[in-house]
Amino acid sequence: MQIRLKSHHSHKQANTILKNPTRVIVTSFALIIALGTFLLMMPFSSRTGEFTKFMDAFFTATSATCVTGLIVVDTYQHFSTLGQIIVLCLIQLGGLGLVTITTFFHVALRKKIGLKTRQLAQESINSGTPENTAELLLMLIKLTLGIELVGAVILSSVLIPQFGLDGIFISIFLSVSSYCNAGFDILGRLENFSSLVHYFDNPIVLVTIVLLITAGGLGFIVWFDLYQYRKTKHLNFHTKIVLVATLLLNVVGTLFILISEWSNPNTIGQMNTGEKILNSLFLSVSCRTAGFNTFDLGSMYGTTKLACIIWMFIGAAPGSTGGGVKITTFTVLIMTVVCVLRGKGETLILGRKVDKNVIYKSLTIIFIGMVAVFAATVFIGFTIHSEGTQVQDINALFESVSAFSTAGLSAGVTAVANLPSRIILIATMFLGRVGPVSLALSLAARTQSNKHHVYPDAKIIVG
Repeated sequence: MQIRLKSHHSHKQANTILKNPTRVIVTSFALIIALGTFLLMMPFSSRTGEFTKFMDAFFTATSATCVTGLIVVDTYQHFSTLGQIIVLCLIQLGGLGLVTITTFFHVALRKKIGLKTRQLAQESINSGTPENTAELLLMLIKLTLGIELVGAVILSSVLIPQFGLDGIFISIFLSVSSYCNAGFDILGRLENFSSLVHYFDNPIVLVTIVLLITAGGLGFIVWFDLYQYRKTKHLNFHTKIVLVATLLLNVVGTLFILISEWSNPNTIGQMNTGEKILNSLFLSVSCRTAGFNTFDLGSMYGTTKLACIIWMFIGAAPGSTGGGVKITTFTVLIMTVVCVLRGKGETLILGRKVDKNVIYKSLTIIFIGMVAVFAATVFIGFTIHSEGTQVQDINALFESVSAFSTAGLSAGVTAVANLPSRIILIATMFLGRVGPVSLALSLAARTQSNKHHVYPDAKIIVG
């Protein structure tokens, strides 16, 4: 009898945890980071065979699991082959794990809270039905491994001739890191913290990584919708928004970077026209959460840094391996502003009305993101300046947004960050990876419970 009671209690406790998506997501990520930190601290993970400092291992494990890409030690120079494999596993778990968990909860919650089909332009996944959850998750795994394999094969055509058999592992590492929008690399054998600067003139490498980043950043609901298109001959509204917004952001970002940095000798100024276009496209795609760079980002003009900050904050699509507040959230905000300026009483996107709850959630997520970034920027600037190190405010903002959006691009702040600043960056990376998703799920779960309350109108003059 006692055994049954314990079993019943454990089952009830498990159900309680599973009914709280926020707790599941936060706990799972915290456990992965804790395990990754422990493994990376061990002597077998370092190239010298010595213990790695706790903070260095903790920072690396958080950055890899949150698929950010900010690093305090060069992945190749510091970690052994086994350590690099551990980092790779953390990236794969961080990218695929969160998407798998959140996809499951979003699909399950859709029926529970009765989200409408027209709410496809929101900050989280809400397409599909519980009946196709298994099919969706199976496709998710196959799609991930398939794209990563194809990417590795293409990259190996360049890296195997250059590095021999080591090029196979480098290709796999880069492919997984690119698809998961992580920004980690093991090219430190060429130069410490070099990222892809030695491949600025190699279209095979850069175009392949751009396609991998884009594939991972579209979101699995979009891929599932495209997969079913041969049967349905119809694309969901969410898919259309993601595809259009992604194309616009890539084109506008490329043109802005190209024009702004055209004559900058420290970035793309010394490149030929084709290389300038290719590297501008690469940064435009990469800065929306991937974290690779082909030139020194700290040398960019202030206007370019500001544009990259905006692009990083927007991020990728919902349910993807990328971060940020999400392009659908940003699209809802922009179209709400446009419709208000045009005197419309509803937010319309491509002739569809957006539910007010979606608008409220979008505003909430963006506001909280801005507060988190502002707080991180102030703390980083204050803690670094307090030790006499001078960091430009825009670089502190750049680093904070990069951490929150899990973009992983660095303007040089992480390299000089002291202990308090690193702790702030770790917290910002973790919040940026699990925070917006957890918040979206939490708000979605509470929508139904609040809809029956009726309150008197409040007349407030604004503006």
